Amino acid sequence: MAELKYRRILLKLGGEALAGEGGFGINPAQADFLADKVVRIVNMGVQVAIVIGGGNLWRGMQDGMEHGMERVTADHMGMLATVMNSLALQDALERHGVPTRVMTGIEVRAVAEPYIQRRAIRHLEKGRAVIFGAGTGNPYFTTDTAASLRAMEIDAEVLIKATKVDAVYDSDPKKNAEARRFEHLTYIDALNMRVGVMDSTAMAMCMDNDLPIYVVNLWHEETLEKVVRGETVGTIITS
Repeated sequence: MAELKYRRILLKLGGEALAGEGGFGINPAQADFLADKVVRIVNMGVQVAIVIGGGNLWRGMQDGMEHGMERVTADHMGMLATVMNSLALQDALERHGVPTRVMTGIEVRAVAEPYIQRRAIRHLEKGRAVIFGAGTGNPYFTTDTAASLRAMEIDAEVLIKATKVDAVYDSDPKKNAEARRFEHLTYIDALNMRVGVMDSTAMAMCMDNDLPIYVVNLWHEETLEKVVRGETVGTIITS
C-alpha cells in the first residue's frame, strides 16, 4: 500500500461533476467516471467523505431569486437538489463495490439517514464512503460552508476542492494567458484576493481550524491519489 499523508478526507464537488451536456442534469456515465476516481483512493485505504453541490439541477440565485422567489425557499430547493446528486453518486459508488451512506442535513428518511456526527465517523471507520447531502440543513449557507463544517466535525485531515481548473490563479486563465498560478496560498491571501475558490465563510472556518485546502482539477489523471500521498498538485491553502 502506498504511503499516505492523508487518511481521512472531505472531497467537495460541484454538481457539474455529474452533469450532462450543457452542464445540466445527471449523466450516469459521468457519475460512473467520478465514482471510479473515488474508488481508487478508497482502495488505497483512505476514508472518504463527500459533499456535492446541486448547481446542475437548481441554482437558487439565478433560477429562483431573480424571478422573485424567497431566498429560504430557493435554498431549500437547492438542498433537495444536492440530495438527488448524492443518491446518484451513491448508486455509482456501490456499483463499483464501495459501500456508501448518504446522510442529510434535512430529514428525508425514506432515502437517506439523518446526519449524526458520531454515526458518520463510524461509517468511515468501517470503510464506507459517506456523502453529506442537503448542505448544513440551513438556508443562507453554501455547500462550500457545509463541506468545511462537515470536515471539522468528522476530523478530516484535508479538504479537497475539486474543480475544472488545475490550480488557483490571480485571474481567469481562460481569458488571460499571463494569469499567475499559485502552488501555495495562505488563508489570508486567499481571502484578500477573493480568489473565488470557496466563499469567505467556508474559507474563514478552515482558517480558524487550520484545515488545509487543496484546489485541484479532478479530471486530471491520478489527481486524488497524488493529494492523499502529499504530492505537489494544484494549489494548497494553509496557514
